[in-house]
Amino acid sequence: MSRKTLRIGTRASQLALWQANWVKSCLEQRYPDLEVTLTKIKTQGDRILDVPLAMVGGKGLFVKEIEEAMLRDEVDIAVHSMKDVPTVFPEGLALRCITEREDPRDILVLRPGVATWRELPQGARIGTSSLRRKSQMLHERPDLHMLDIRGNVETRLRKLTEEDLDGVVLASAGMKRLGFAARISEYLAPEVMLPAIGQGALGLESRVDDAEINALIDFFNHSETAYAVTAERALLRHLEGGCQVPIAAYGTVSGDQVRLTGLVASVDGRQFLKKTLSGPVAEAQALGVSLAEDLLVMGADKILNEVYQHETFNRDREDV
Repeated sequence: MSRKTLRIGTRASQLALWQANWVKSCLEQRYPDLEVTLTKIKTQGDRILDVPLAMVGGKGLFVKEIEEAMLRDEVDIAVHSMKDVPTVFPEGLALRCITEREDPRDILVLRPGVATWRELPQGARIGTSSLRRKSQMLHERPDLHMLDIRGNVETRLRKLTEEDLDGVVLASAGMKRLGFAARISEYLAPEVMLPAIGQGALGLESRVDDAEINALIDFFNHSETAYAVTAERALLRHLEGGCQVPIAAYGTVSGDQVRLTGLVASVDGRQFLKKTLSGPVAEAQALGVSLAEDLLVMGADKILNEVYQHETFNRDREDV
C-alpha cells in the first residue's frame, strides 16, 4: 500500500461524526500504517434548521457540499447515511460501498406513562420532519396532530418536553449508534411503518477514477444489504423521488432472492398505495423498477404530483 493518508468528508452532527469515526476505526484496524483524518463540512440541510425539509426542497441536501469537496480533491471519500443519498451522482463520483445495515426500523419515544402510540389520546401531538412518517402514522391514526421538528437526535428528544409533545418519531439506527436505545418506547415494525430507502445503512462515496482508494474501502461493502438497498433505490429513482417525499421501500434478502415492499402515500395518509414483489438478487435493480411501475399503474404519479404541487413542498429549490 503506497498511500499514507486517507481523508474522510463528513457532516459535523453527532450522528454523522459517529458514523465517520466508525469508518475511520475500521480503516485503521485493517491498515495500521494508514493515517485517517476527518474533514467536517456543513451542508445545506445543516444550515437550514427553521424550515421543514419538504419546503427546503432539492436533492442532496445533506451531501452536495461534501461531494463538491471530493471533486476539489479536498477529501478522498464521503460517509453518508444511505437514506440521505440521491440516486444520481455528479460526474466523476459514485457510491462505492454500502455497509451492513443496522436496525432499519423507525421508533417512537413517548411521554412517560404511555406504552404504545395506539394508546395515545385523540389529537395527540407527534413530532417528525418526515412526510413519509407523517403519512403512515396518519393512515393508521388520522386524529393525530403531526408537528414539524428539526435538529439532531438530542435536539429532537429534548423537544419532546420543551414543546409538550406526546411523542417523537426517529430512526432506530441513530438512537442505537448514539447510545439512546434505553429511551426507545416502541419499535415500529416495517408492516406498520415502512422505512426510508436505505435507512440503517451507510454509504461510502468516492471518485470513480481513484483505484487505490476504491481498493482500500471495498471491504466495507455488505452484499446482502447492497442488494436490498439497490432495489429500494431503483424504485425511488424510477419514481423520481427524493428523500423528503412520502415514498418508502424496504428490501430483505433470503438466499438468492430479494423481497421488496414499496409505498407511495399522500401526506395526510388518505391515499395509500403499497405492494410487494420478489425476485433474484442479481435482478435487484430491475425489481425496484418493476415495483415502481406497478405503483405508478396504481396511481402513484397522481399522488406524487399533488405532493409536489402543494404550497409546503418545494421539489427543486436549492438556493435557500
